[in-house]
Amino acid sequence: MDTEKNPQVEARVFRASVGPHISSGESVPHIMWTVSAALLPAAGLSIYYFGLPALSVLVLSIVSAIVFEALAQKLAGAKITISDGSAILTGLLLGMNLPASVPFYLPVIGSAVAVIITKQLFGGLGYNIFNPALIGRAFLMASFPRFMTTWPLPQGSLSLARPDAVTGATPLGILKEEGYRKLLSHFASRHDMYVQLLLGHRGGAMGETGIVALLFGAAYLLYKGYITWHIPVTFIATVAVLTAVFGGDPWLAMLSGGLVLGAFFMATDYVTVPQLKRAQVAFGLGCGIITALIRLEGGYPEGVCYAILLMNCFTPLLDRAFKAKKFGEASAKA
Repeated sequence: MDTEKNPQVEARVFRASVGPHISSGESVPHIMWTVSAALLPAAGLSIYYFGLPALSVLVLSIVSAIVFEALAQKLAGAKITISDGSAILTGLLLGMNLPASVPFYLPVIGSAVAVIITKQLFGGLGYNIFNPALIGRAFLMASFPRFMTTWPLPQGSLSLARPDAVTGATPLGILKEEGYRKLLSHFASRHDMYVQLLLGHRGGAMGETGIVALLFGAAYLLYKGYITWHIPVTFIATVAVLTAVFGGDPWLAMLSGGLVLGAFFMATDYVTVPQLKRAQVAFGLGCGIITALIRLEGGYPEGVCYAILLMNCFTPLLDRAFKAKKFGEASAKA
């Protein structure tokens, strides 16, 4: 209708844009800071178990990530966005994936790989294909395997000494090399093994200990709606079911290694995982299958890191495969 001929008709302009179209009042910085805060109980428990050297690893990882992000953005002439909390979260997750006994330069190198190569060279936050912290960990594992597989045992004190004098294999390492009976012999009973694993009394990366603290933080993120159950529950359940099918202990599989940390805090990364719920279930299923295969049939005792990174490659395909049909598409074809 011509509004010039009919002045009583109000002219309105409608603009079409991509979703989402509903504002939740949340922001990227608020979410990043909240996720980091949800990790603090587990980080604090790691510091208690492994002493102040664990704190130094976490601080070095976080500070390095902040510095490298600011430096990369400065050199690229882009706006410096370290205040959004994403670099801090990357550094914290990287630190949680390291043993407390690593030399000081490993967190620095890992942060450089995570932030500069994995994140900034791809265009910054929102454009990276892979989880930055996991790429940093994978790089360090390939480059410094001796340091990355030397696991300090929990001491339960804030000692200044670097915990490299008392080391031991992880539960998954003992299971892989010596079998289930040998692993069970380290505990008073099977029930005691589950309790000790749940509380974090075992060697491993800092984020592998204190599952209770990790679950506490994950529960808060689920309550706030920052993550959903689709990926973590499917991921963990798939590992448990496949382990039971192959004759293993499903509870041990769920409580060992970095499964809880990876499932709730890294496999739920907004950027590198599918956005559609059905696609997220498929993503979690794939992560669980790969993790179980590596643990049960591979030569490496842990598979969470590589499972998530491999499934990151399929994120665009999963979203495309599970996307809903366009409104009216079926009737138009009919």
